[in-house]
Amino acid sequence: MNADEQIRARAVWLILNSQPEEAIESLCNYYRVDVPELRVGLPKKHSKVAGCYVLHKKTIYVKDRETLYNPFVILHEFYHHLRSISGSHRGTDKLADSFAIDSIRAYNQIMLNQ
Repeated sequence: MNADEQIRARAVWLILNSQPEEAIESLCNYYRVDVPELRVGLPKKHSKVAGCYVLHKKTIYVKDRETLYNPFVILHEFYHHLRSISGSHRGTDKLADSFAIDSIRAYNQIMLNQ
């Protein structure tokens, strides 16, 4: 398992263990990007989704406290932050989904090998 997979697997573990802020900080340190804010409660335009990333506020919003501990949602929105901050294209939802799913797979692989 490479370093990227390890850091992402650790982020999943942190999120599942009620430490989403630490997970985001760890990922930001690894990818060398600014840390976004993490807030519970969605902006009005986004009331029908589990989470969203607002670029001009550099903030990841989640629907409710329960969603704050959902690795898929947090990592999906982190991917949008990563792509936006890096100066690259913004990234599609499909790529954000893959980032989250691959991270969860890496976590599962580590857990199964213990």
